[in-house]
Amino acid sequence: MAYHYRRKEQERRKRERERKVRRIKIIFGVDAALVVILLLIFAVSKGMSAGSSEKETSAEAKTAKTENEKTEAAKTEAARDKSKKKDSAGKSEDSPETDKGADAGEKKTDEPVTITVSAAGDCTLGTDEFFNWSDSFPAKYEEVGDPAYFFRNVQPIFSQDDLTIVNFEGTLTNSENREDKQFAFKADPAYAKILTAGSVEAANMANNHSNDYGEQSYTDTIKALEDEGITTFGYDRIAVMDVKGVKVGLLGTYVLREGLGIKDSMIANLQSLKEQGAQIIISSFHWGSEKAYEPDSTQIELAHAAVDNGADLVLGHHPHVLEGIEEYRGKNIVYSLGNFCFGGNAYPSDMNTMIFQQTFTIKDGELQEDNVKNIIPCRISSEDGYNNYQPTPAEGEQKDDILQKIEEYSSWVQG
Repeated sequence: MAYHYRRKEQERRKRERERKVRRIKIIFGVDAALVVILLLIFAVSKGMSAGSSEKETSAEAKTAKTENEKTEAAKTEAARDKSKKKDSAGKSEDSPETDKGADAGEKKTDEPVTITVSAAGDCTLGTDEFFNWSDSFPAKYEEVGDPAYFFRNVQPIFSQDDLTIVNFEGTLTNSENREDKQFAFKADPAYAKILTAGSVEAANMANNHSNDYGEQSYTDTIKALEDEGITTFGYDRIAVMDVKGVKVGLLGTYVLREGLGIKDSMIANLQSLKEQGAQIIISSFHWGSEKAYEPDSTQIELAHAAVDNGADLVLGHHPHVLEGIEEYRGKNIVYSLGNFCFGGNAYPSDMNTMIFQQTFTIKDGELQEDNVKNIIPCRISSEDGYNNYQPTPAEGEQKDDILQKIEEYSSWVQG
């Protein structure tokens, strides 16, 4: 009985253990399944998340690409607009093309333009090799060491005008081939700076000292002056300068060799200037007799011929003293401007000179007949008794005396 009971109890316990094992297996099985399911869910979820992320990234990339494309397009358009604006800058409302189109069919009236010209006499920026050195022009330059010294007292006048013209009497050269003549003038080519420092813009070269050291000295002088921005003219070398948009023609005629025989050549040069569009023509002559205060018949005839053929102002040089001013057919003829910055004589007997100014008016492309002139009496030196090569406006009694003499000389040539 007891045995039988124990056996049953053992079987019962065995069955109980088996049930527990089965339950555990079931639990573990369920748990494993759940784990697998959870892992699958996690994996699927992760995959979906990754896919979504990729899609989002792709979408973002596409969006960014689109935005970039839009930005680039905007930049391109902006660049095109800038280019168009830059191209149209020359065609703005203030441009000549636009004005021309806007004013088509309308007559445009130009504003009057005034041109003030200053004319001065003989400038010899050197010396003769046989002159006394101590009181020579180069000695003074060596002493002061400043190219601005010589025109210092007249530079304020010249700097306020529109064009200053002088007669350049001498050479700027290193040539040693002196011509066989009484006086031959030369200086270092660097002396050209004296004129630019003095606000001189143009120089007549047609005179009896332009070849003092041969033909080479003439070309050397032209180069030295033009390297400093000074316009040169004379003989058959005419010049047209643009002054404030106005074409100013310049010619220089050397009369001493041919006299009246030079007339046809002079008239031909005047015609050439007109053909080149010169609106104002200034004609310089190297003529007359030294130390003569009255012009001779050749001077008068050539001056009148110049005006008759288009000259608007006639300037004369060579006498080394002042001569009268004639008004002929509404034009001014200054027969002699005398010396100015003159290294050719340290002790001249007559130190009077002048700056002759005339203001021209161009209106609607035409020269007006207003004849506005101004005479500035000067002395060739700032010191009395000797020439220190520094032309200076005269004052007081000296000024009045020079004006009175010019008036007297002019009365001899007025018709």
